[in-house]
Amino acid sequence: MKQVGIVGGSGYTGSELLRILSRHSDVEVVFISSRANAGSRVDELYPHLRGICDLEFSDPAAADMAQCDLVFFATPNGTAMKTAAQLLDKGVKIVDLSADFRIKDRAVWEKWYGQTHAAPELLDTAVYGLPEIHRDKISSAQLVANPGCYPTCIQLGFLPLLEAGLVDRDTLIADAKSGISGAGRGASVSNLLAEAADSFKAYAVAGHRHLPEIEQGLHMATGSPVSLTFTPHLLPIIRGIHATLYMDLTTDSVDDASLQQLFEKRYADEPFVDVMPAGSHPETRSVKGANTCRLAVHRPQQRNRIVVLAVEDNLVKGAAGQAVQNMNLMLGLTETAALDLSVLAP
Repeated sequence: MKQVGIVGGSGYTGSELLRILSRHSDVEVVFISSRANAGSRVDELYPHLRGICDLEFSDPAAADMAQCDLVFFATPNGTAMKTAAQLLDKGVKIVDLSADFRIKDRAVWEKWYGQTHAAPELLDTAVYGLPEIHRDKISSAQLVANPGCYPTCIQLGFLPLLEAGLVDRDTLIADAKSGISGAGRGASVSNLLAEAADSFKAYAVAGHRHLPEIEQGLHMATGSPVSLTFTPHLLPIIRGIHATLYMDLTTDSVDDASLQQLFEKRYADEPFVDVMPAGSHPETRSVKGANTCRLAVHRPQQRNRIVVLAVEDNLVKGAAGQAVQNMNLMLGLTETAALDLSVLAP
């Protein structure tokens, strides 16, 4: 039985980690920490975990992290990097759900996250945790940077055509929308029901923190740089991301059937990527609660612009589910263990 801990367990991703890990027959959660909730039971904060988790939140300073085979950091940006080196020295593996180790270039990270990086020596050793690209490296990694929610579905949607060299790498467009849980559990006026319901808006048009992560990830996966225009939007729903991706073909020799086959072949052996039948329009509700990214590829009016539709649950494949997928690989467990999650419907 592998022992794992969760640092920063009072947020939505911490709650999702507990929900998923409670189903895992080879893993035991031995601690979950929260400074604000230390000493209180987890099921007091999250009643849906009553009968599933009987742990109390501990103060992270008092948690015995060294007893663990692996520790999840579901913490704000800037927290994991202050502790990671000490844990790694003790042989504890880490899956970091924040952005601390996603970007390899220290200067780029500091520009987008507005603080000095506390562990720049770990940036090169951290493995980017998108299994569909880096499965082998994740399997032997000590430190995995769990991808952001937007970057997961956007990269998976762009990847097949970029790998095949069929599209212009300098004119990529991602028009993406996220449910409000992507903003986290912290209280803010903009997240109030009266503010967010019955409305729809774009944000961070000048530049979102996930932009350099996506461009870096696609560059690493394909060996060539890309240029992306990325505009995020806030949907008046709780869970879900819908990304509409635009690419321009650089050849006239591709027909609709070969586009569909390209995607189906690329993801044929991927347990958590579902390429839908030609002409499909995936919905966010079709992945609610599941560790699945659904894709559909279109070629409107038979022109040279390709449109890919990608949906995922931002808290599962976009966060906690993918983190468990990475944990399974790192600990030598079955990759799909505890992740056969049914979609919640309606």
